[in-house]
Amino acid sequence: MSYKEMQDVLMKELRLYHYPVAVKFFFDPAELDAFQKTSREIHAPARPMTFCQWEIGARMKGRIVFGRKKDLGCGNARYCFGWKDLDPGEIKSHAKYTRDLDQAERFVKTKARMPEGLIAIAVSPLGAIDGLYEPDTVHFYCDNMQAYHLAVDYMAATDTHPLRPVITMNSSACGGNVSTFLTREFNLLPACSGSYNAGKTERGETNVIIPGKKIRAVFDRLRERINASSSSITRPGDGFPGADVCKNCPLIVFEKAD
Repeated sequence: MSYKEMQDVLMKELRLYHYPVAVKFFFDPAELDAFQKTSREIHAPARPMTFCQWEIGARMKGRIVFGRKKDLGCGNARYCFGWKDLDPGEIKSHAKYTRDLDQAERFVKTKARMPEGLIAIAVSPLGAIDGLYEPDTVHFYCDNMQAYHLAVDYMAATDTHPLRPVITMNSSACGGNVSTFLTREFNLLPACSGSYNAGKTERGETNVIIPGKKIRAVFDRLRERINASSSSITRPGDGFPGADVCKNCPLIVFEKAD
């Protein structure tokens, strides 16, 4: 099944509000050159933006967005991507979250960081990458129950239990994707203060990030459940997310009218 077909099913069955974002980290110049020679329309930030703002183009506008270090206007994301070293400014920017600067420094140092050599990053709707690239991570901006369904399907598909999300200060989108890239494991994070304001997650979206190599297994598990009953785990047989009523409630029942 193509990524476009996968996206169509995910959008319909999980009632997603945003396109799943397929993230590609380019370390290989030849791979980057092949990407840039595509005939498809690629957009770049008109001015330096945050990484979570890059993703707006993919998840809200359906665009393929490509950026380099010069296009990234967020020091925190630059640090997570290995595009800047630790400096006093980065530590100070975390002081409002921590007890003191020593704790801020320790916390920043324990964030996931890309190895050296990252050249560029592409973010795209999952459905637009067929023949373009294989995703390193797939980033879902979703509500609580959609996140739960993705987590349950991931656990079943990969025989992983329990899941252990990695949450760090002020780096949900950038650091969350880096963590999943490095560990090759599922991650689930609330919006951080940076992505809430800059990344336009004012709807209270939760971040679900799945390794690119495992997205098909998760999708296949979803299809198994659809074929058996429906995409809803909470109320099998109903469309996702199912009727929003208490479990086994005998009062809220609908019958065919005469």
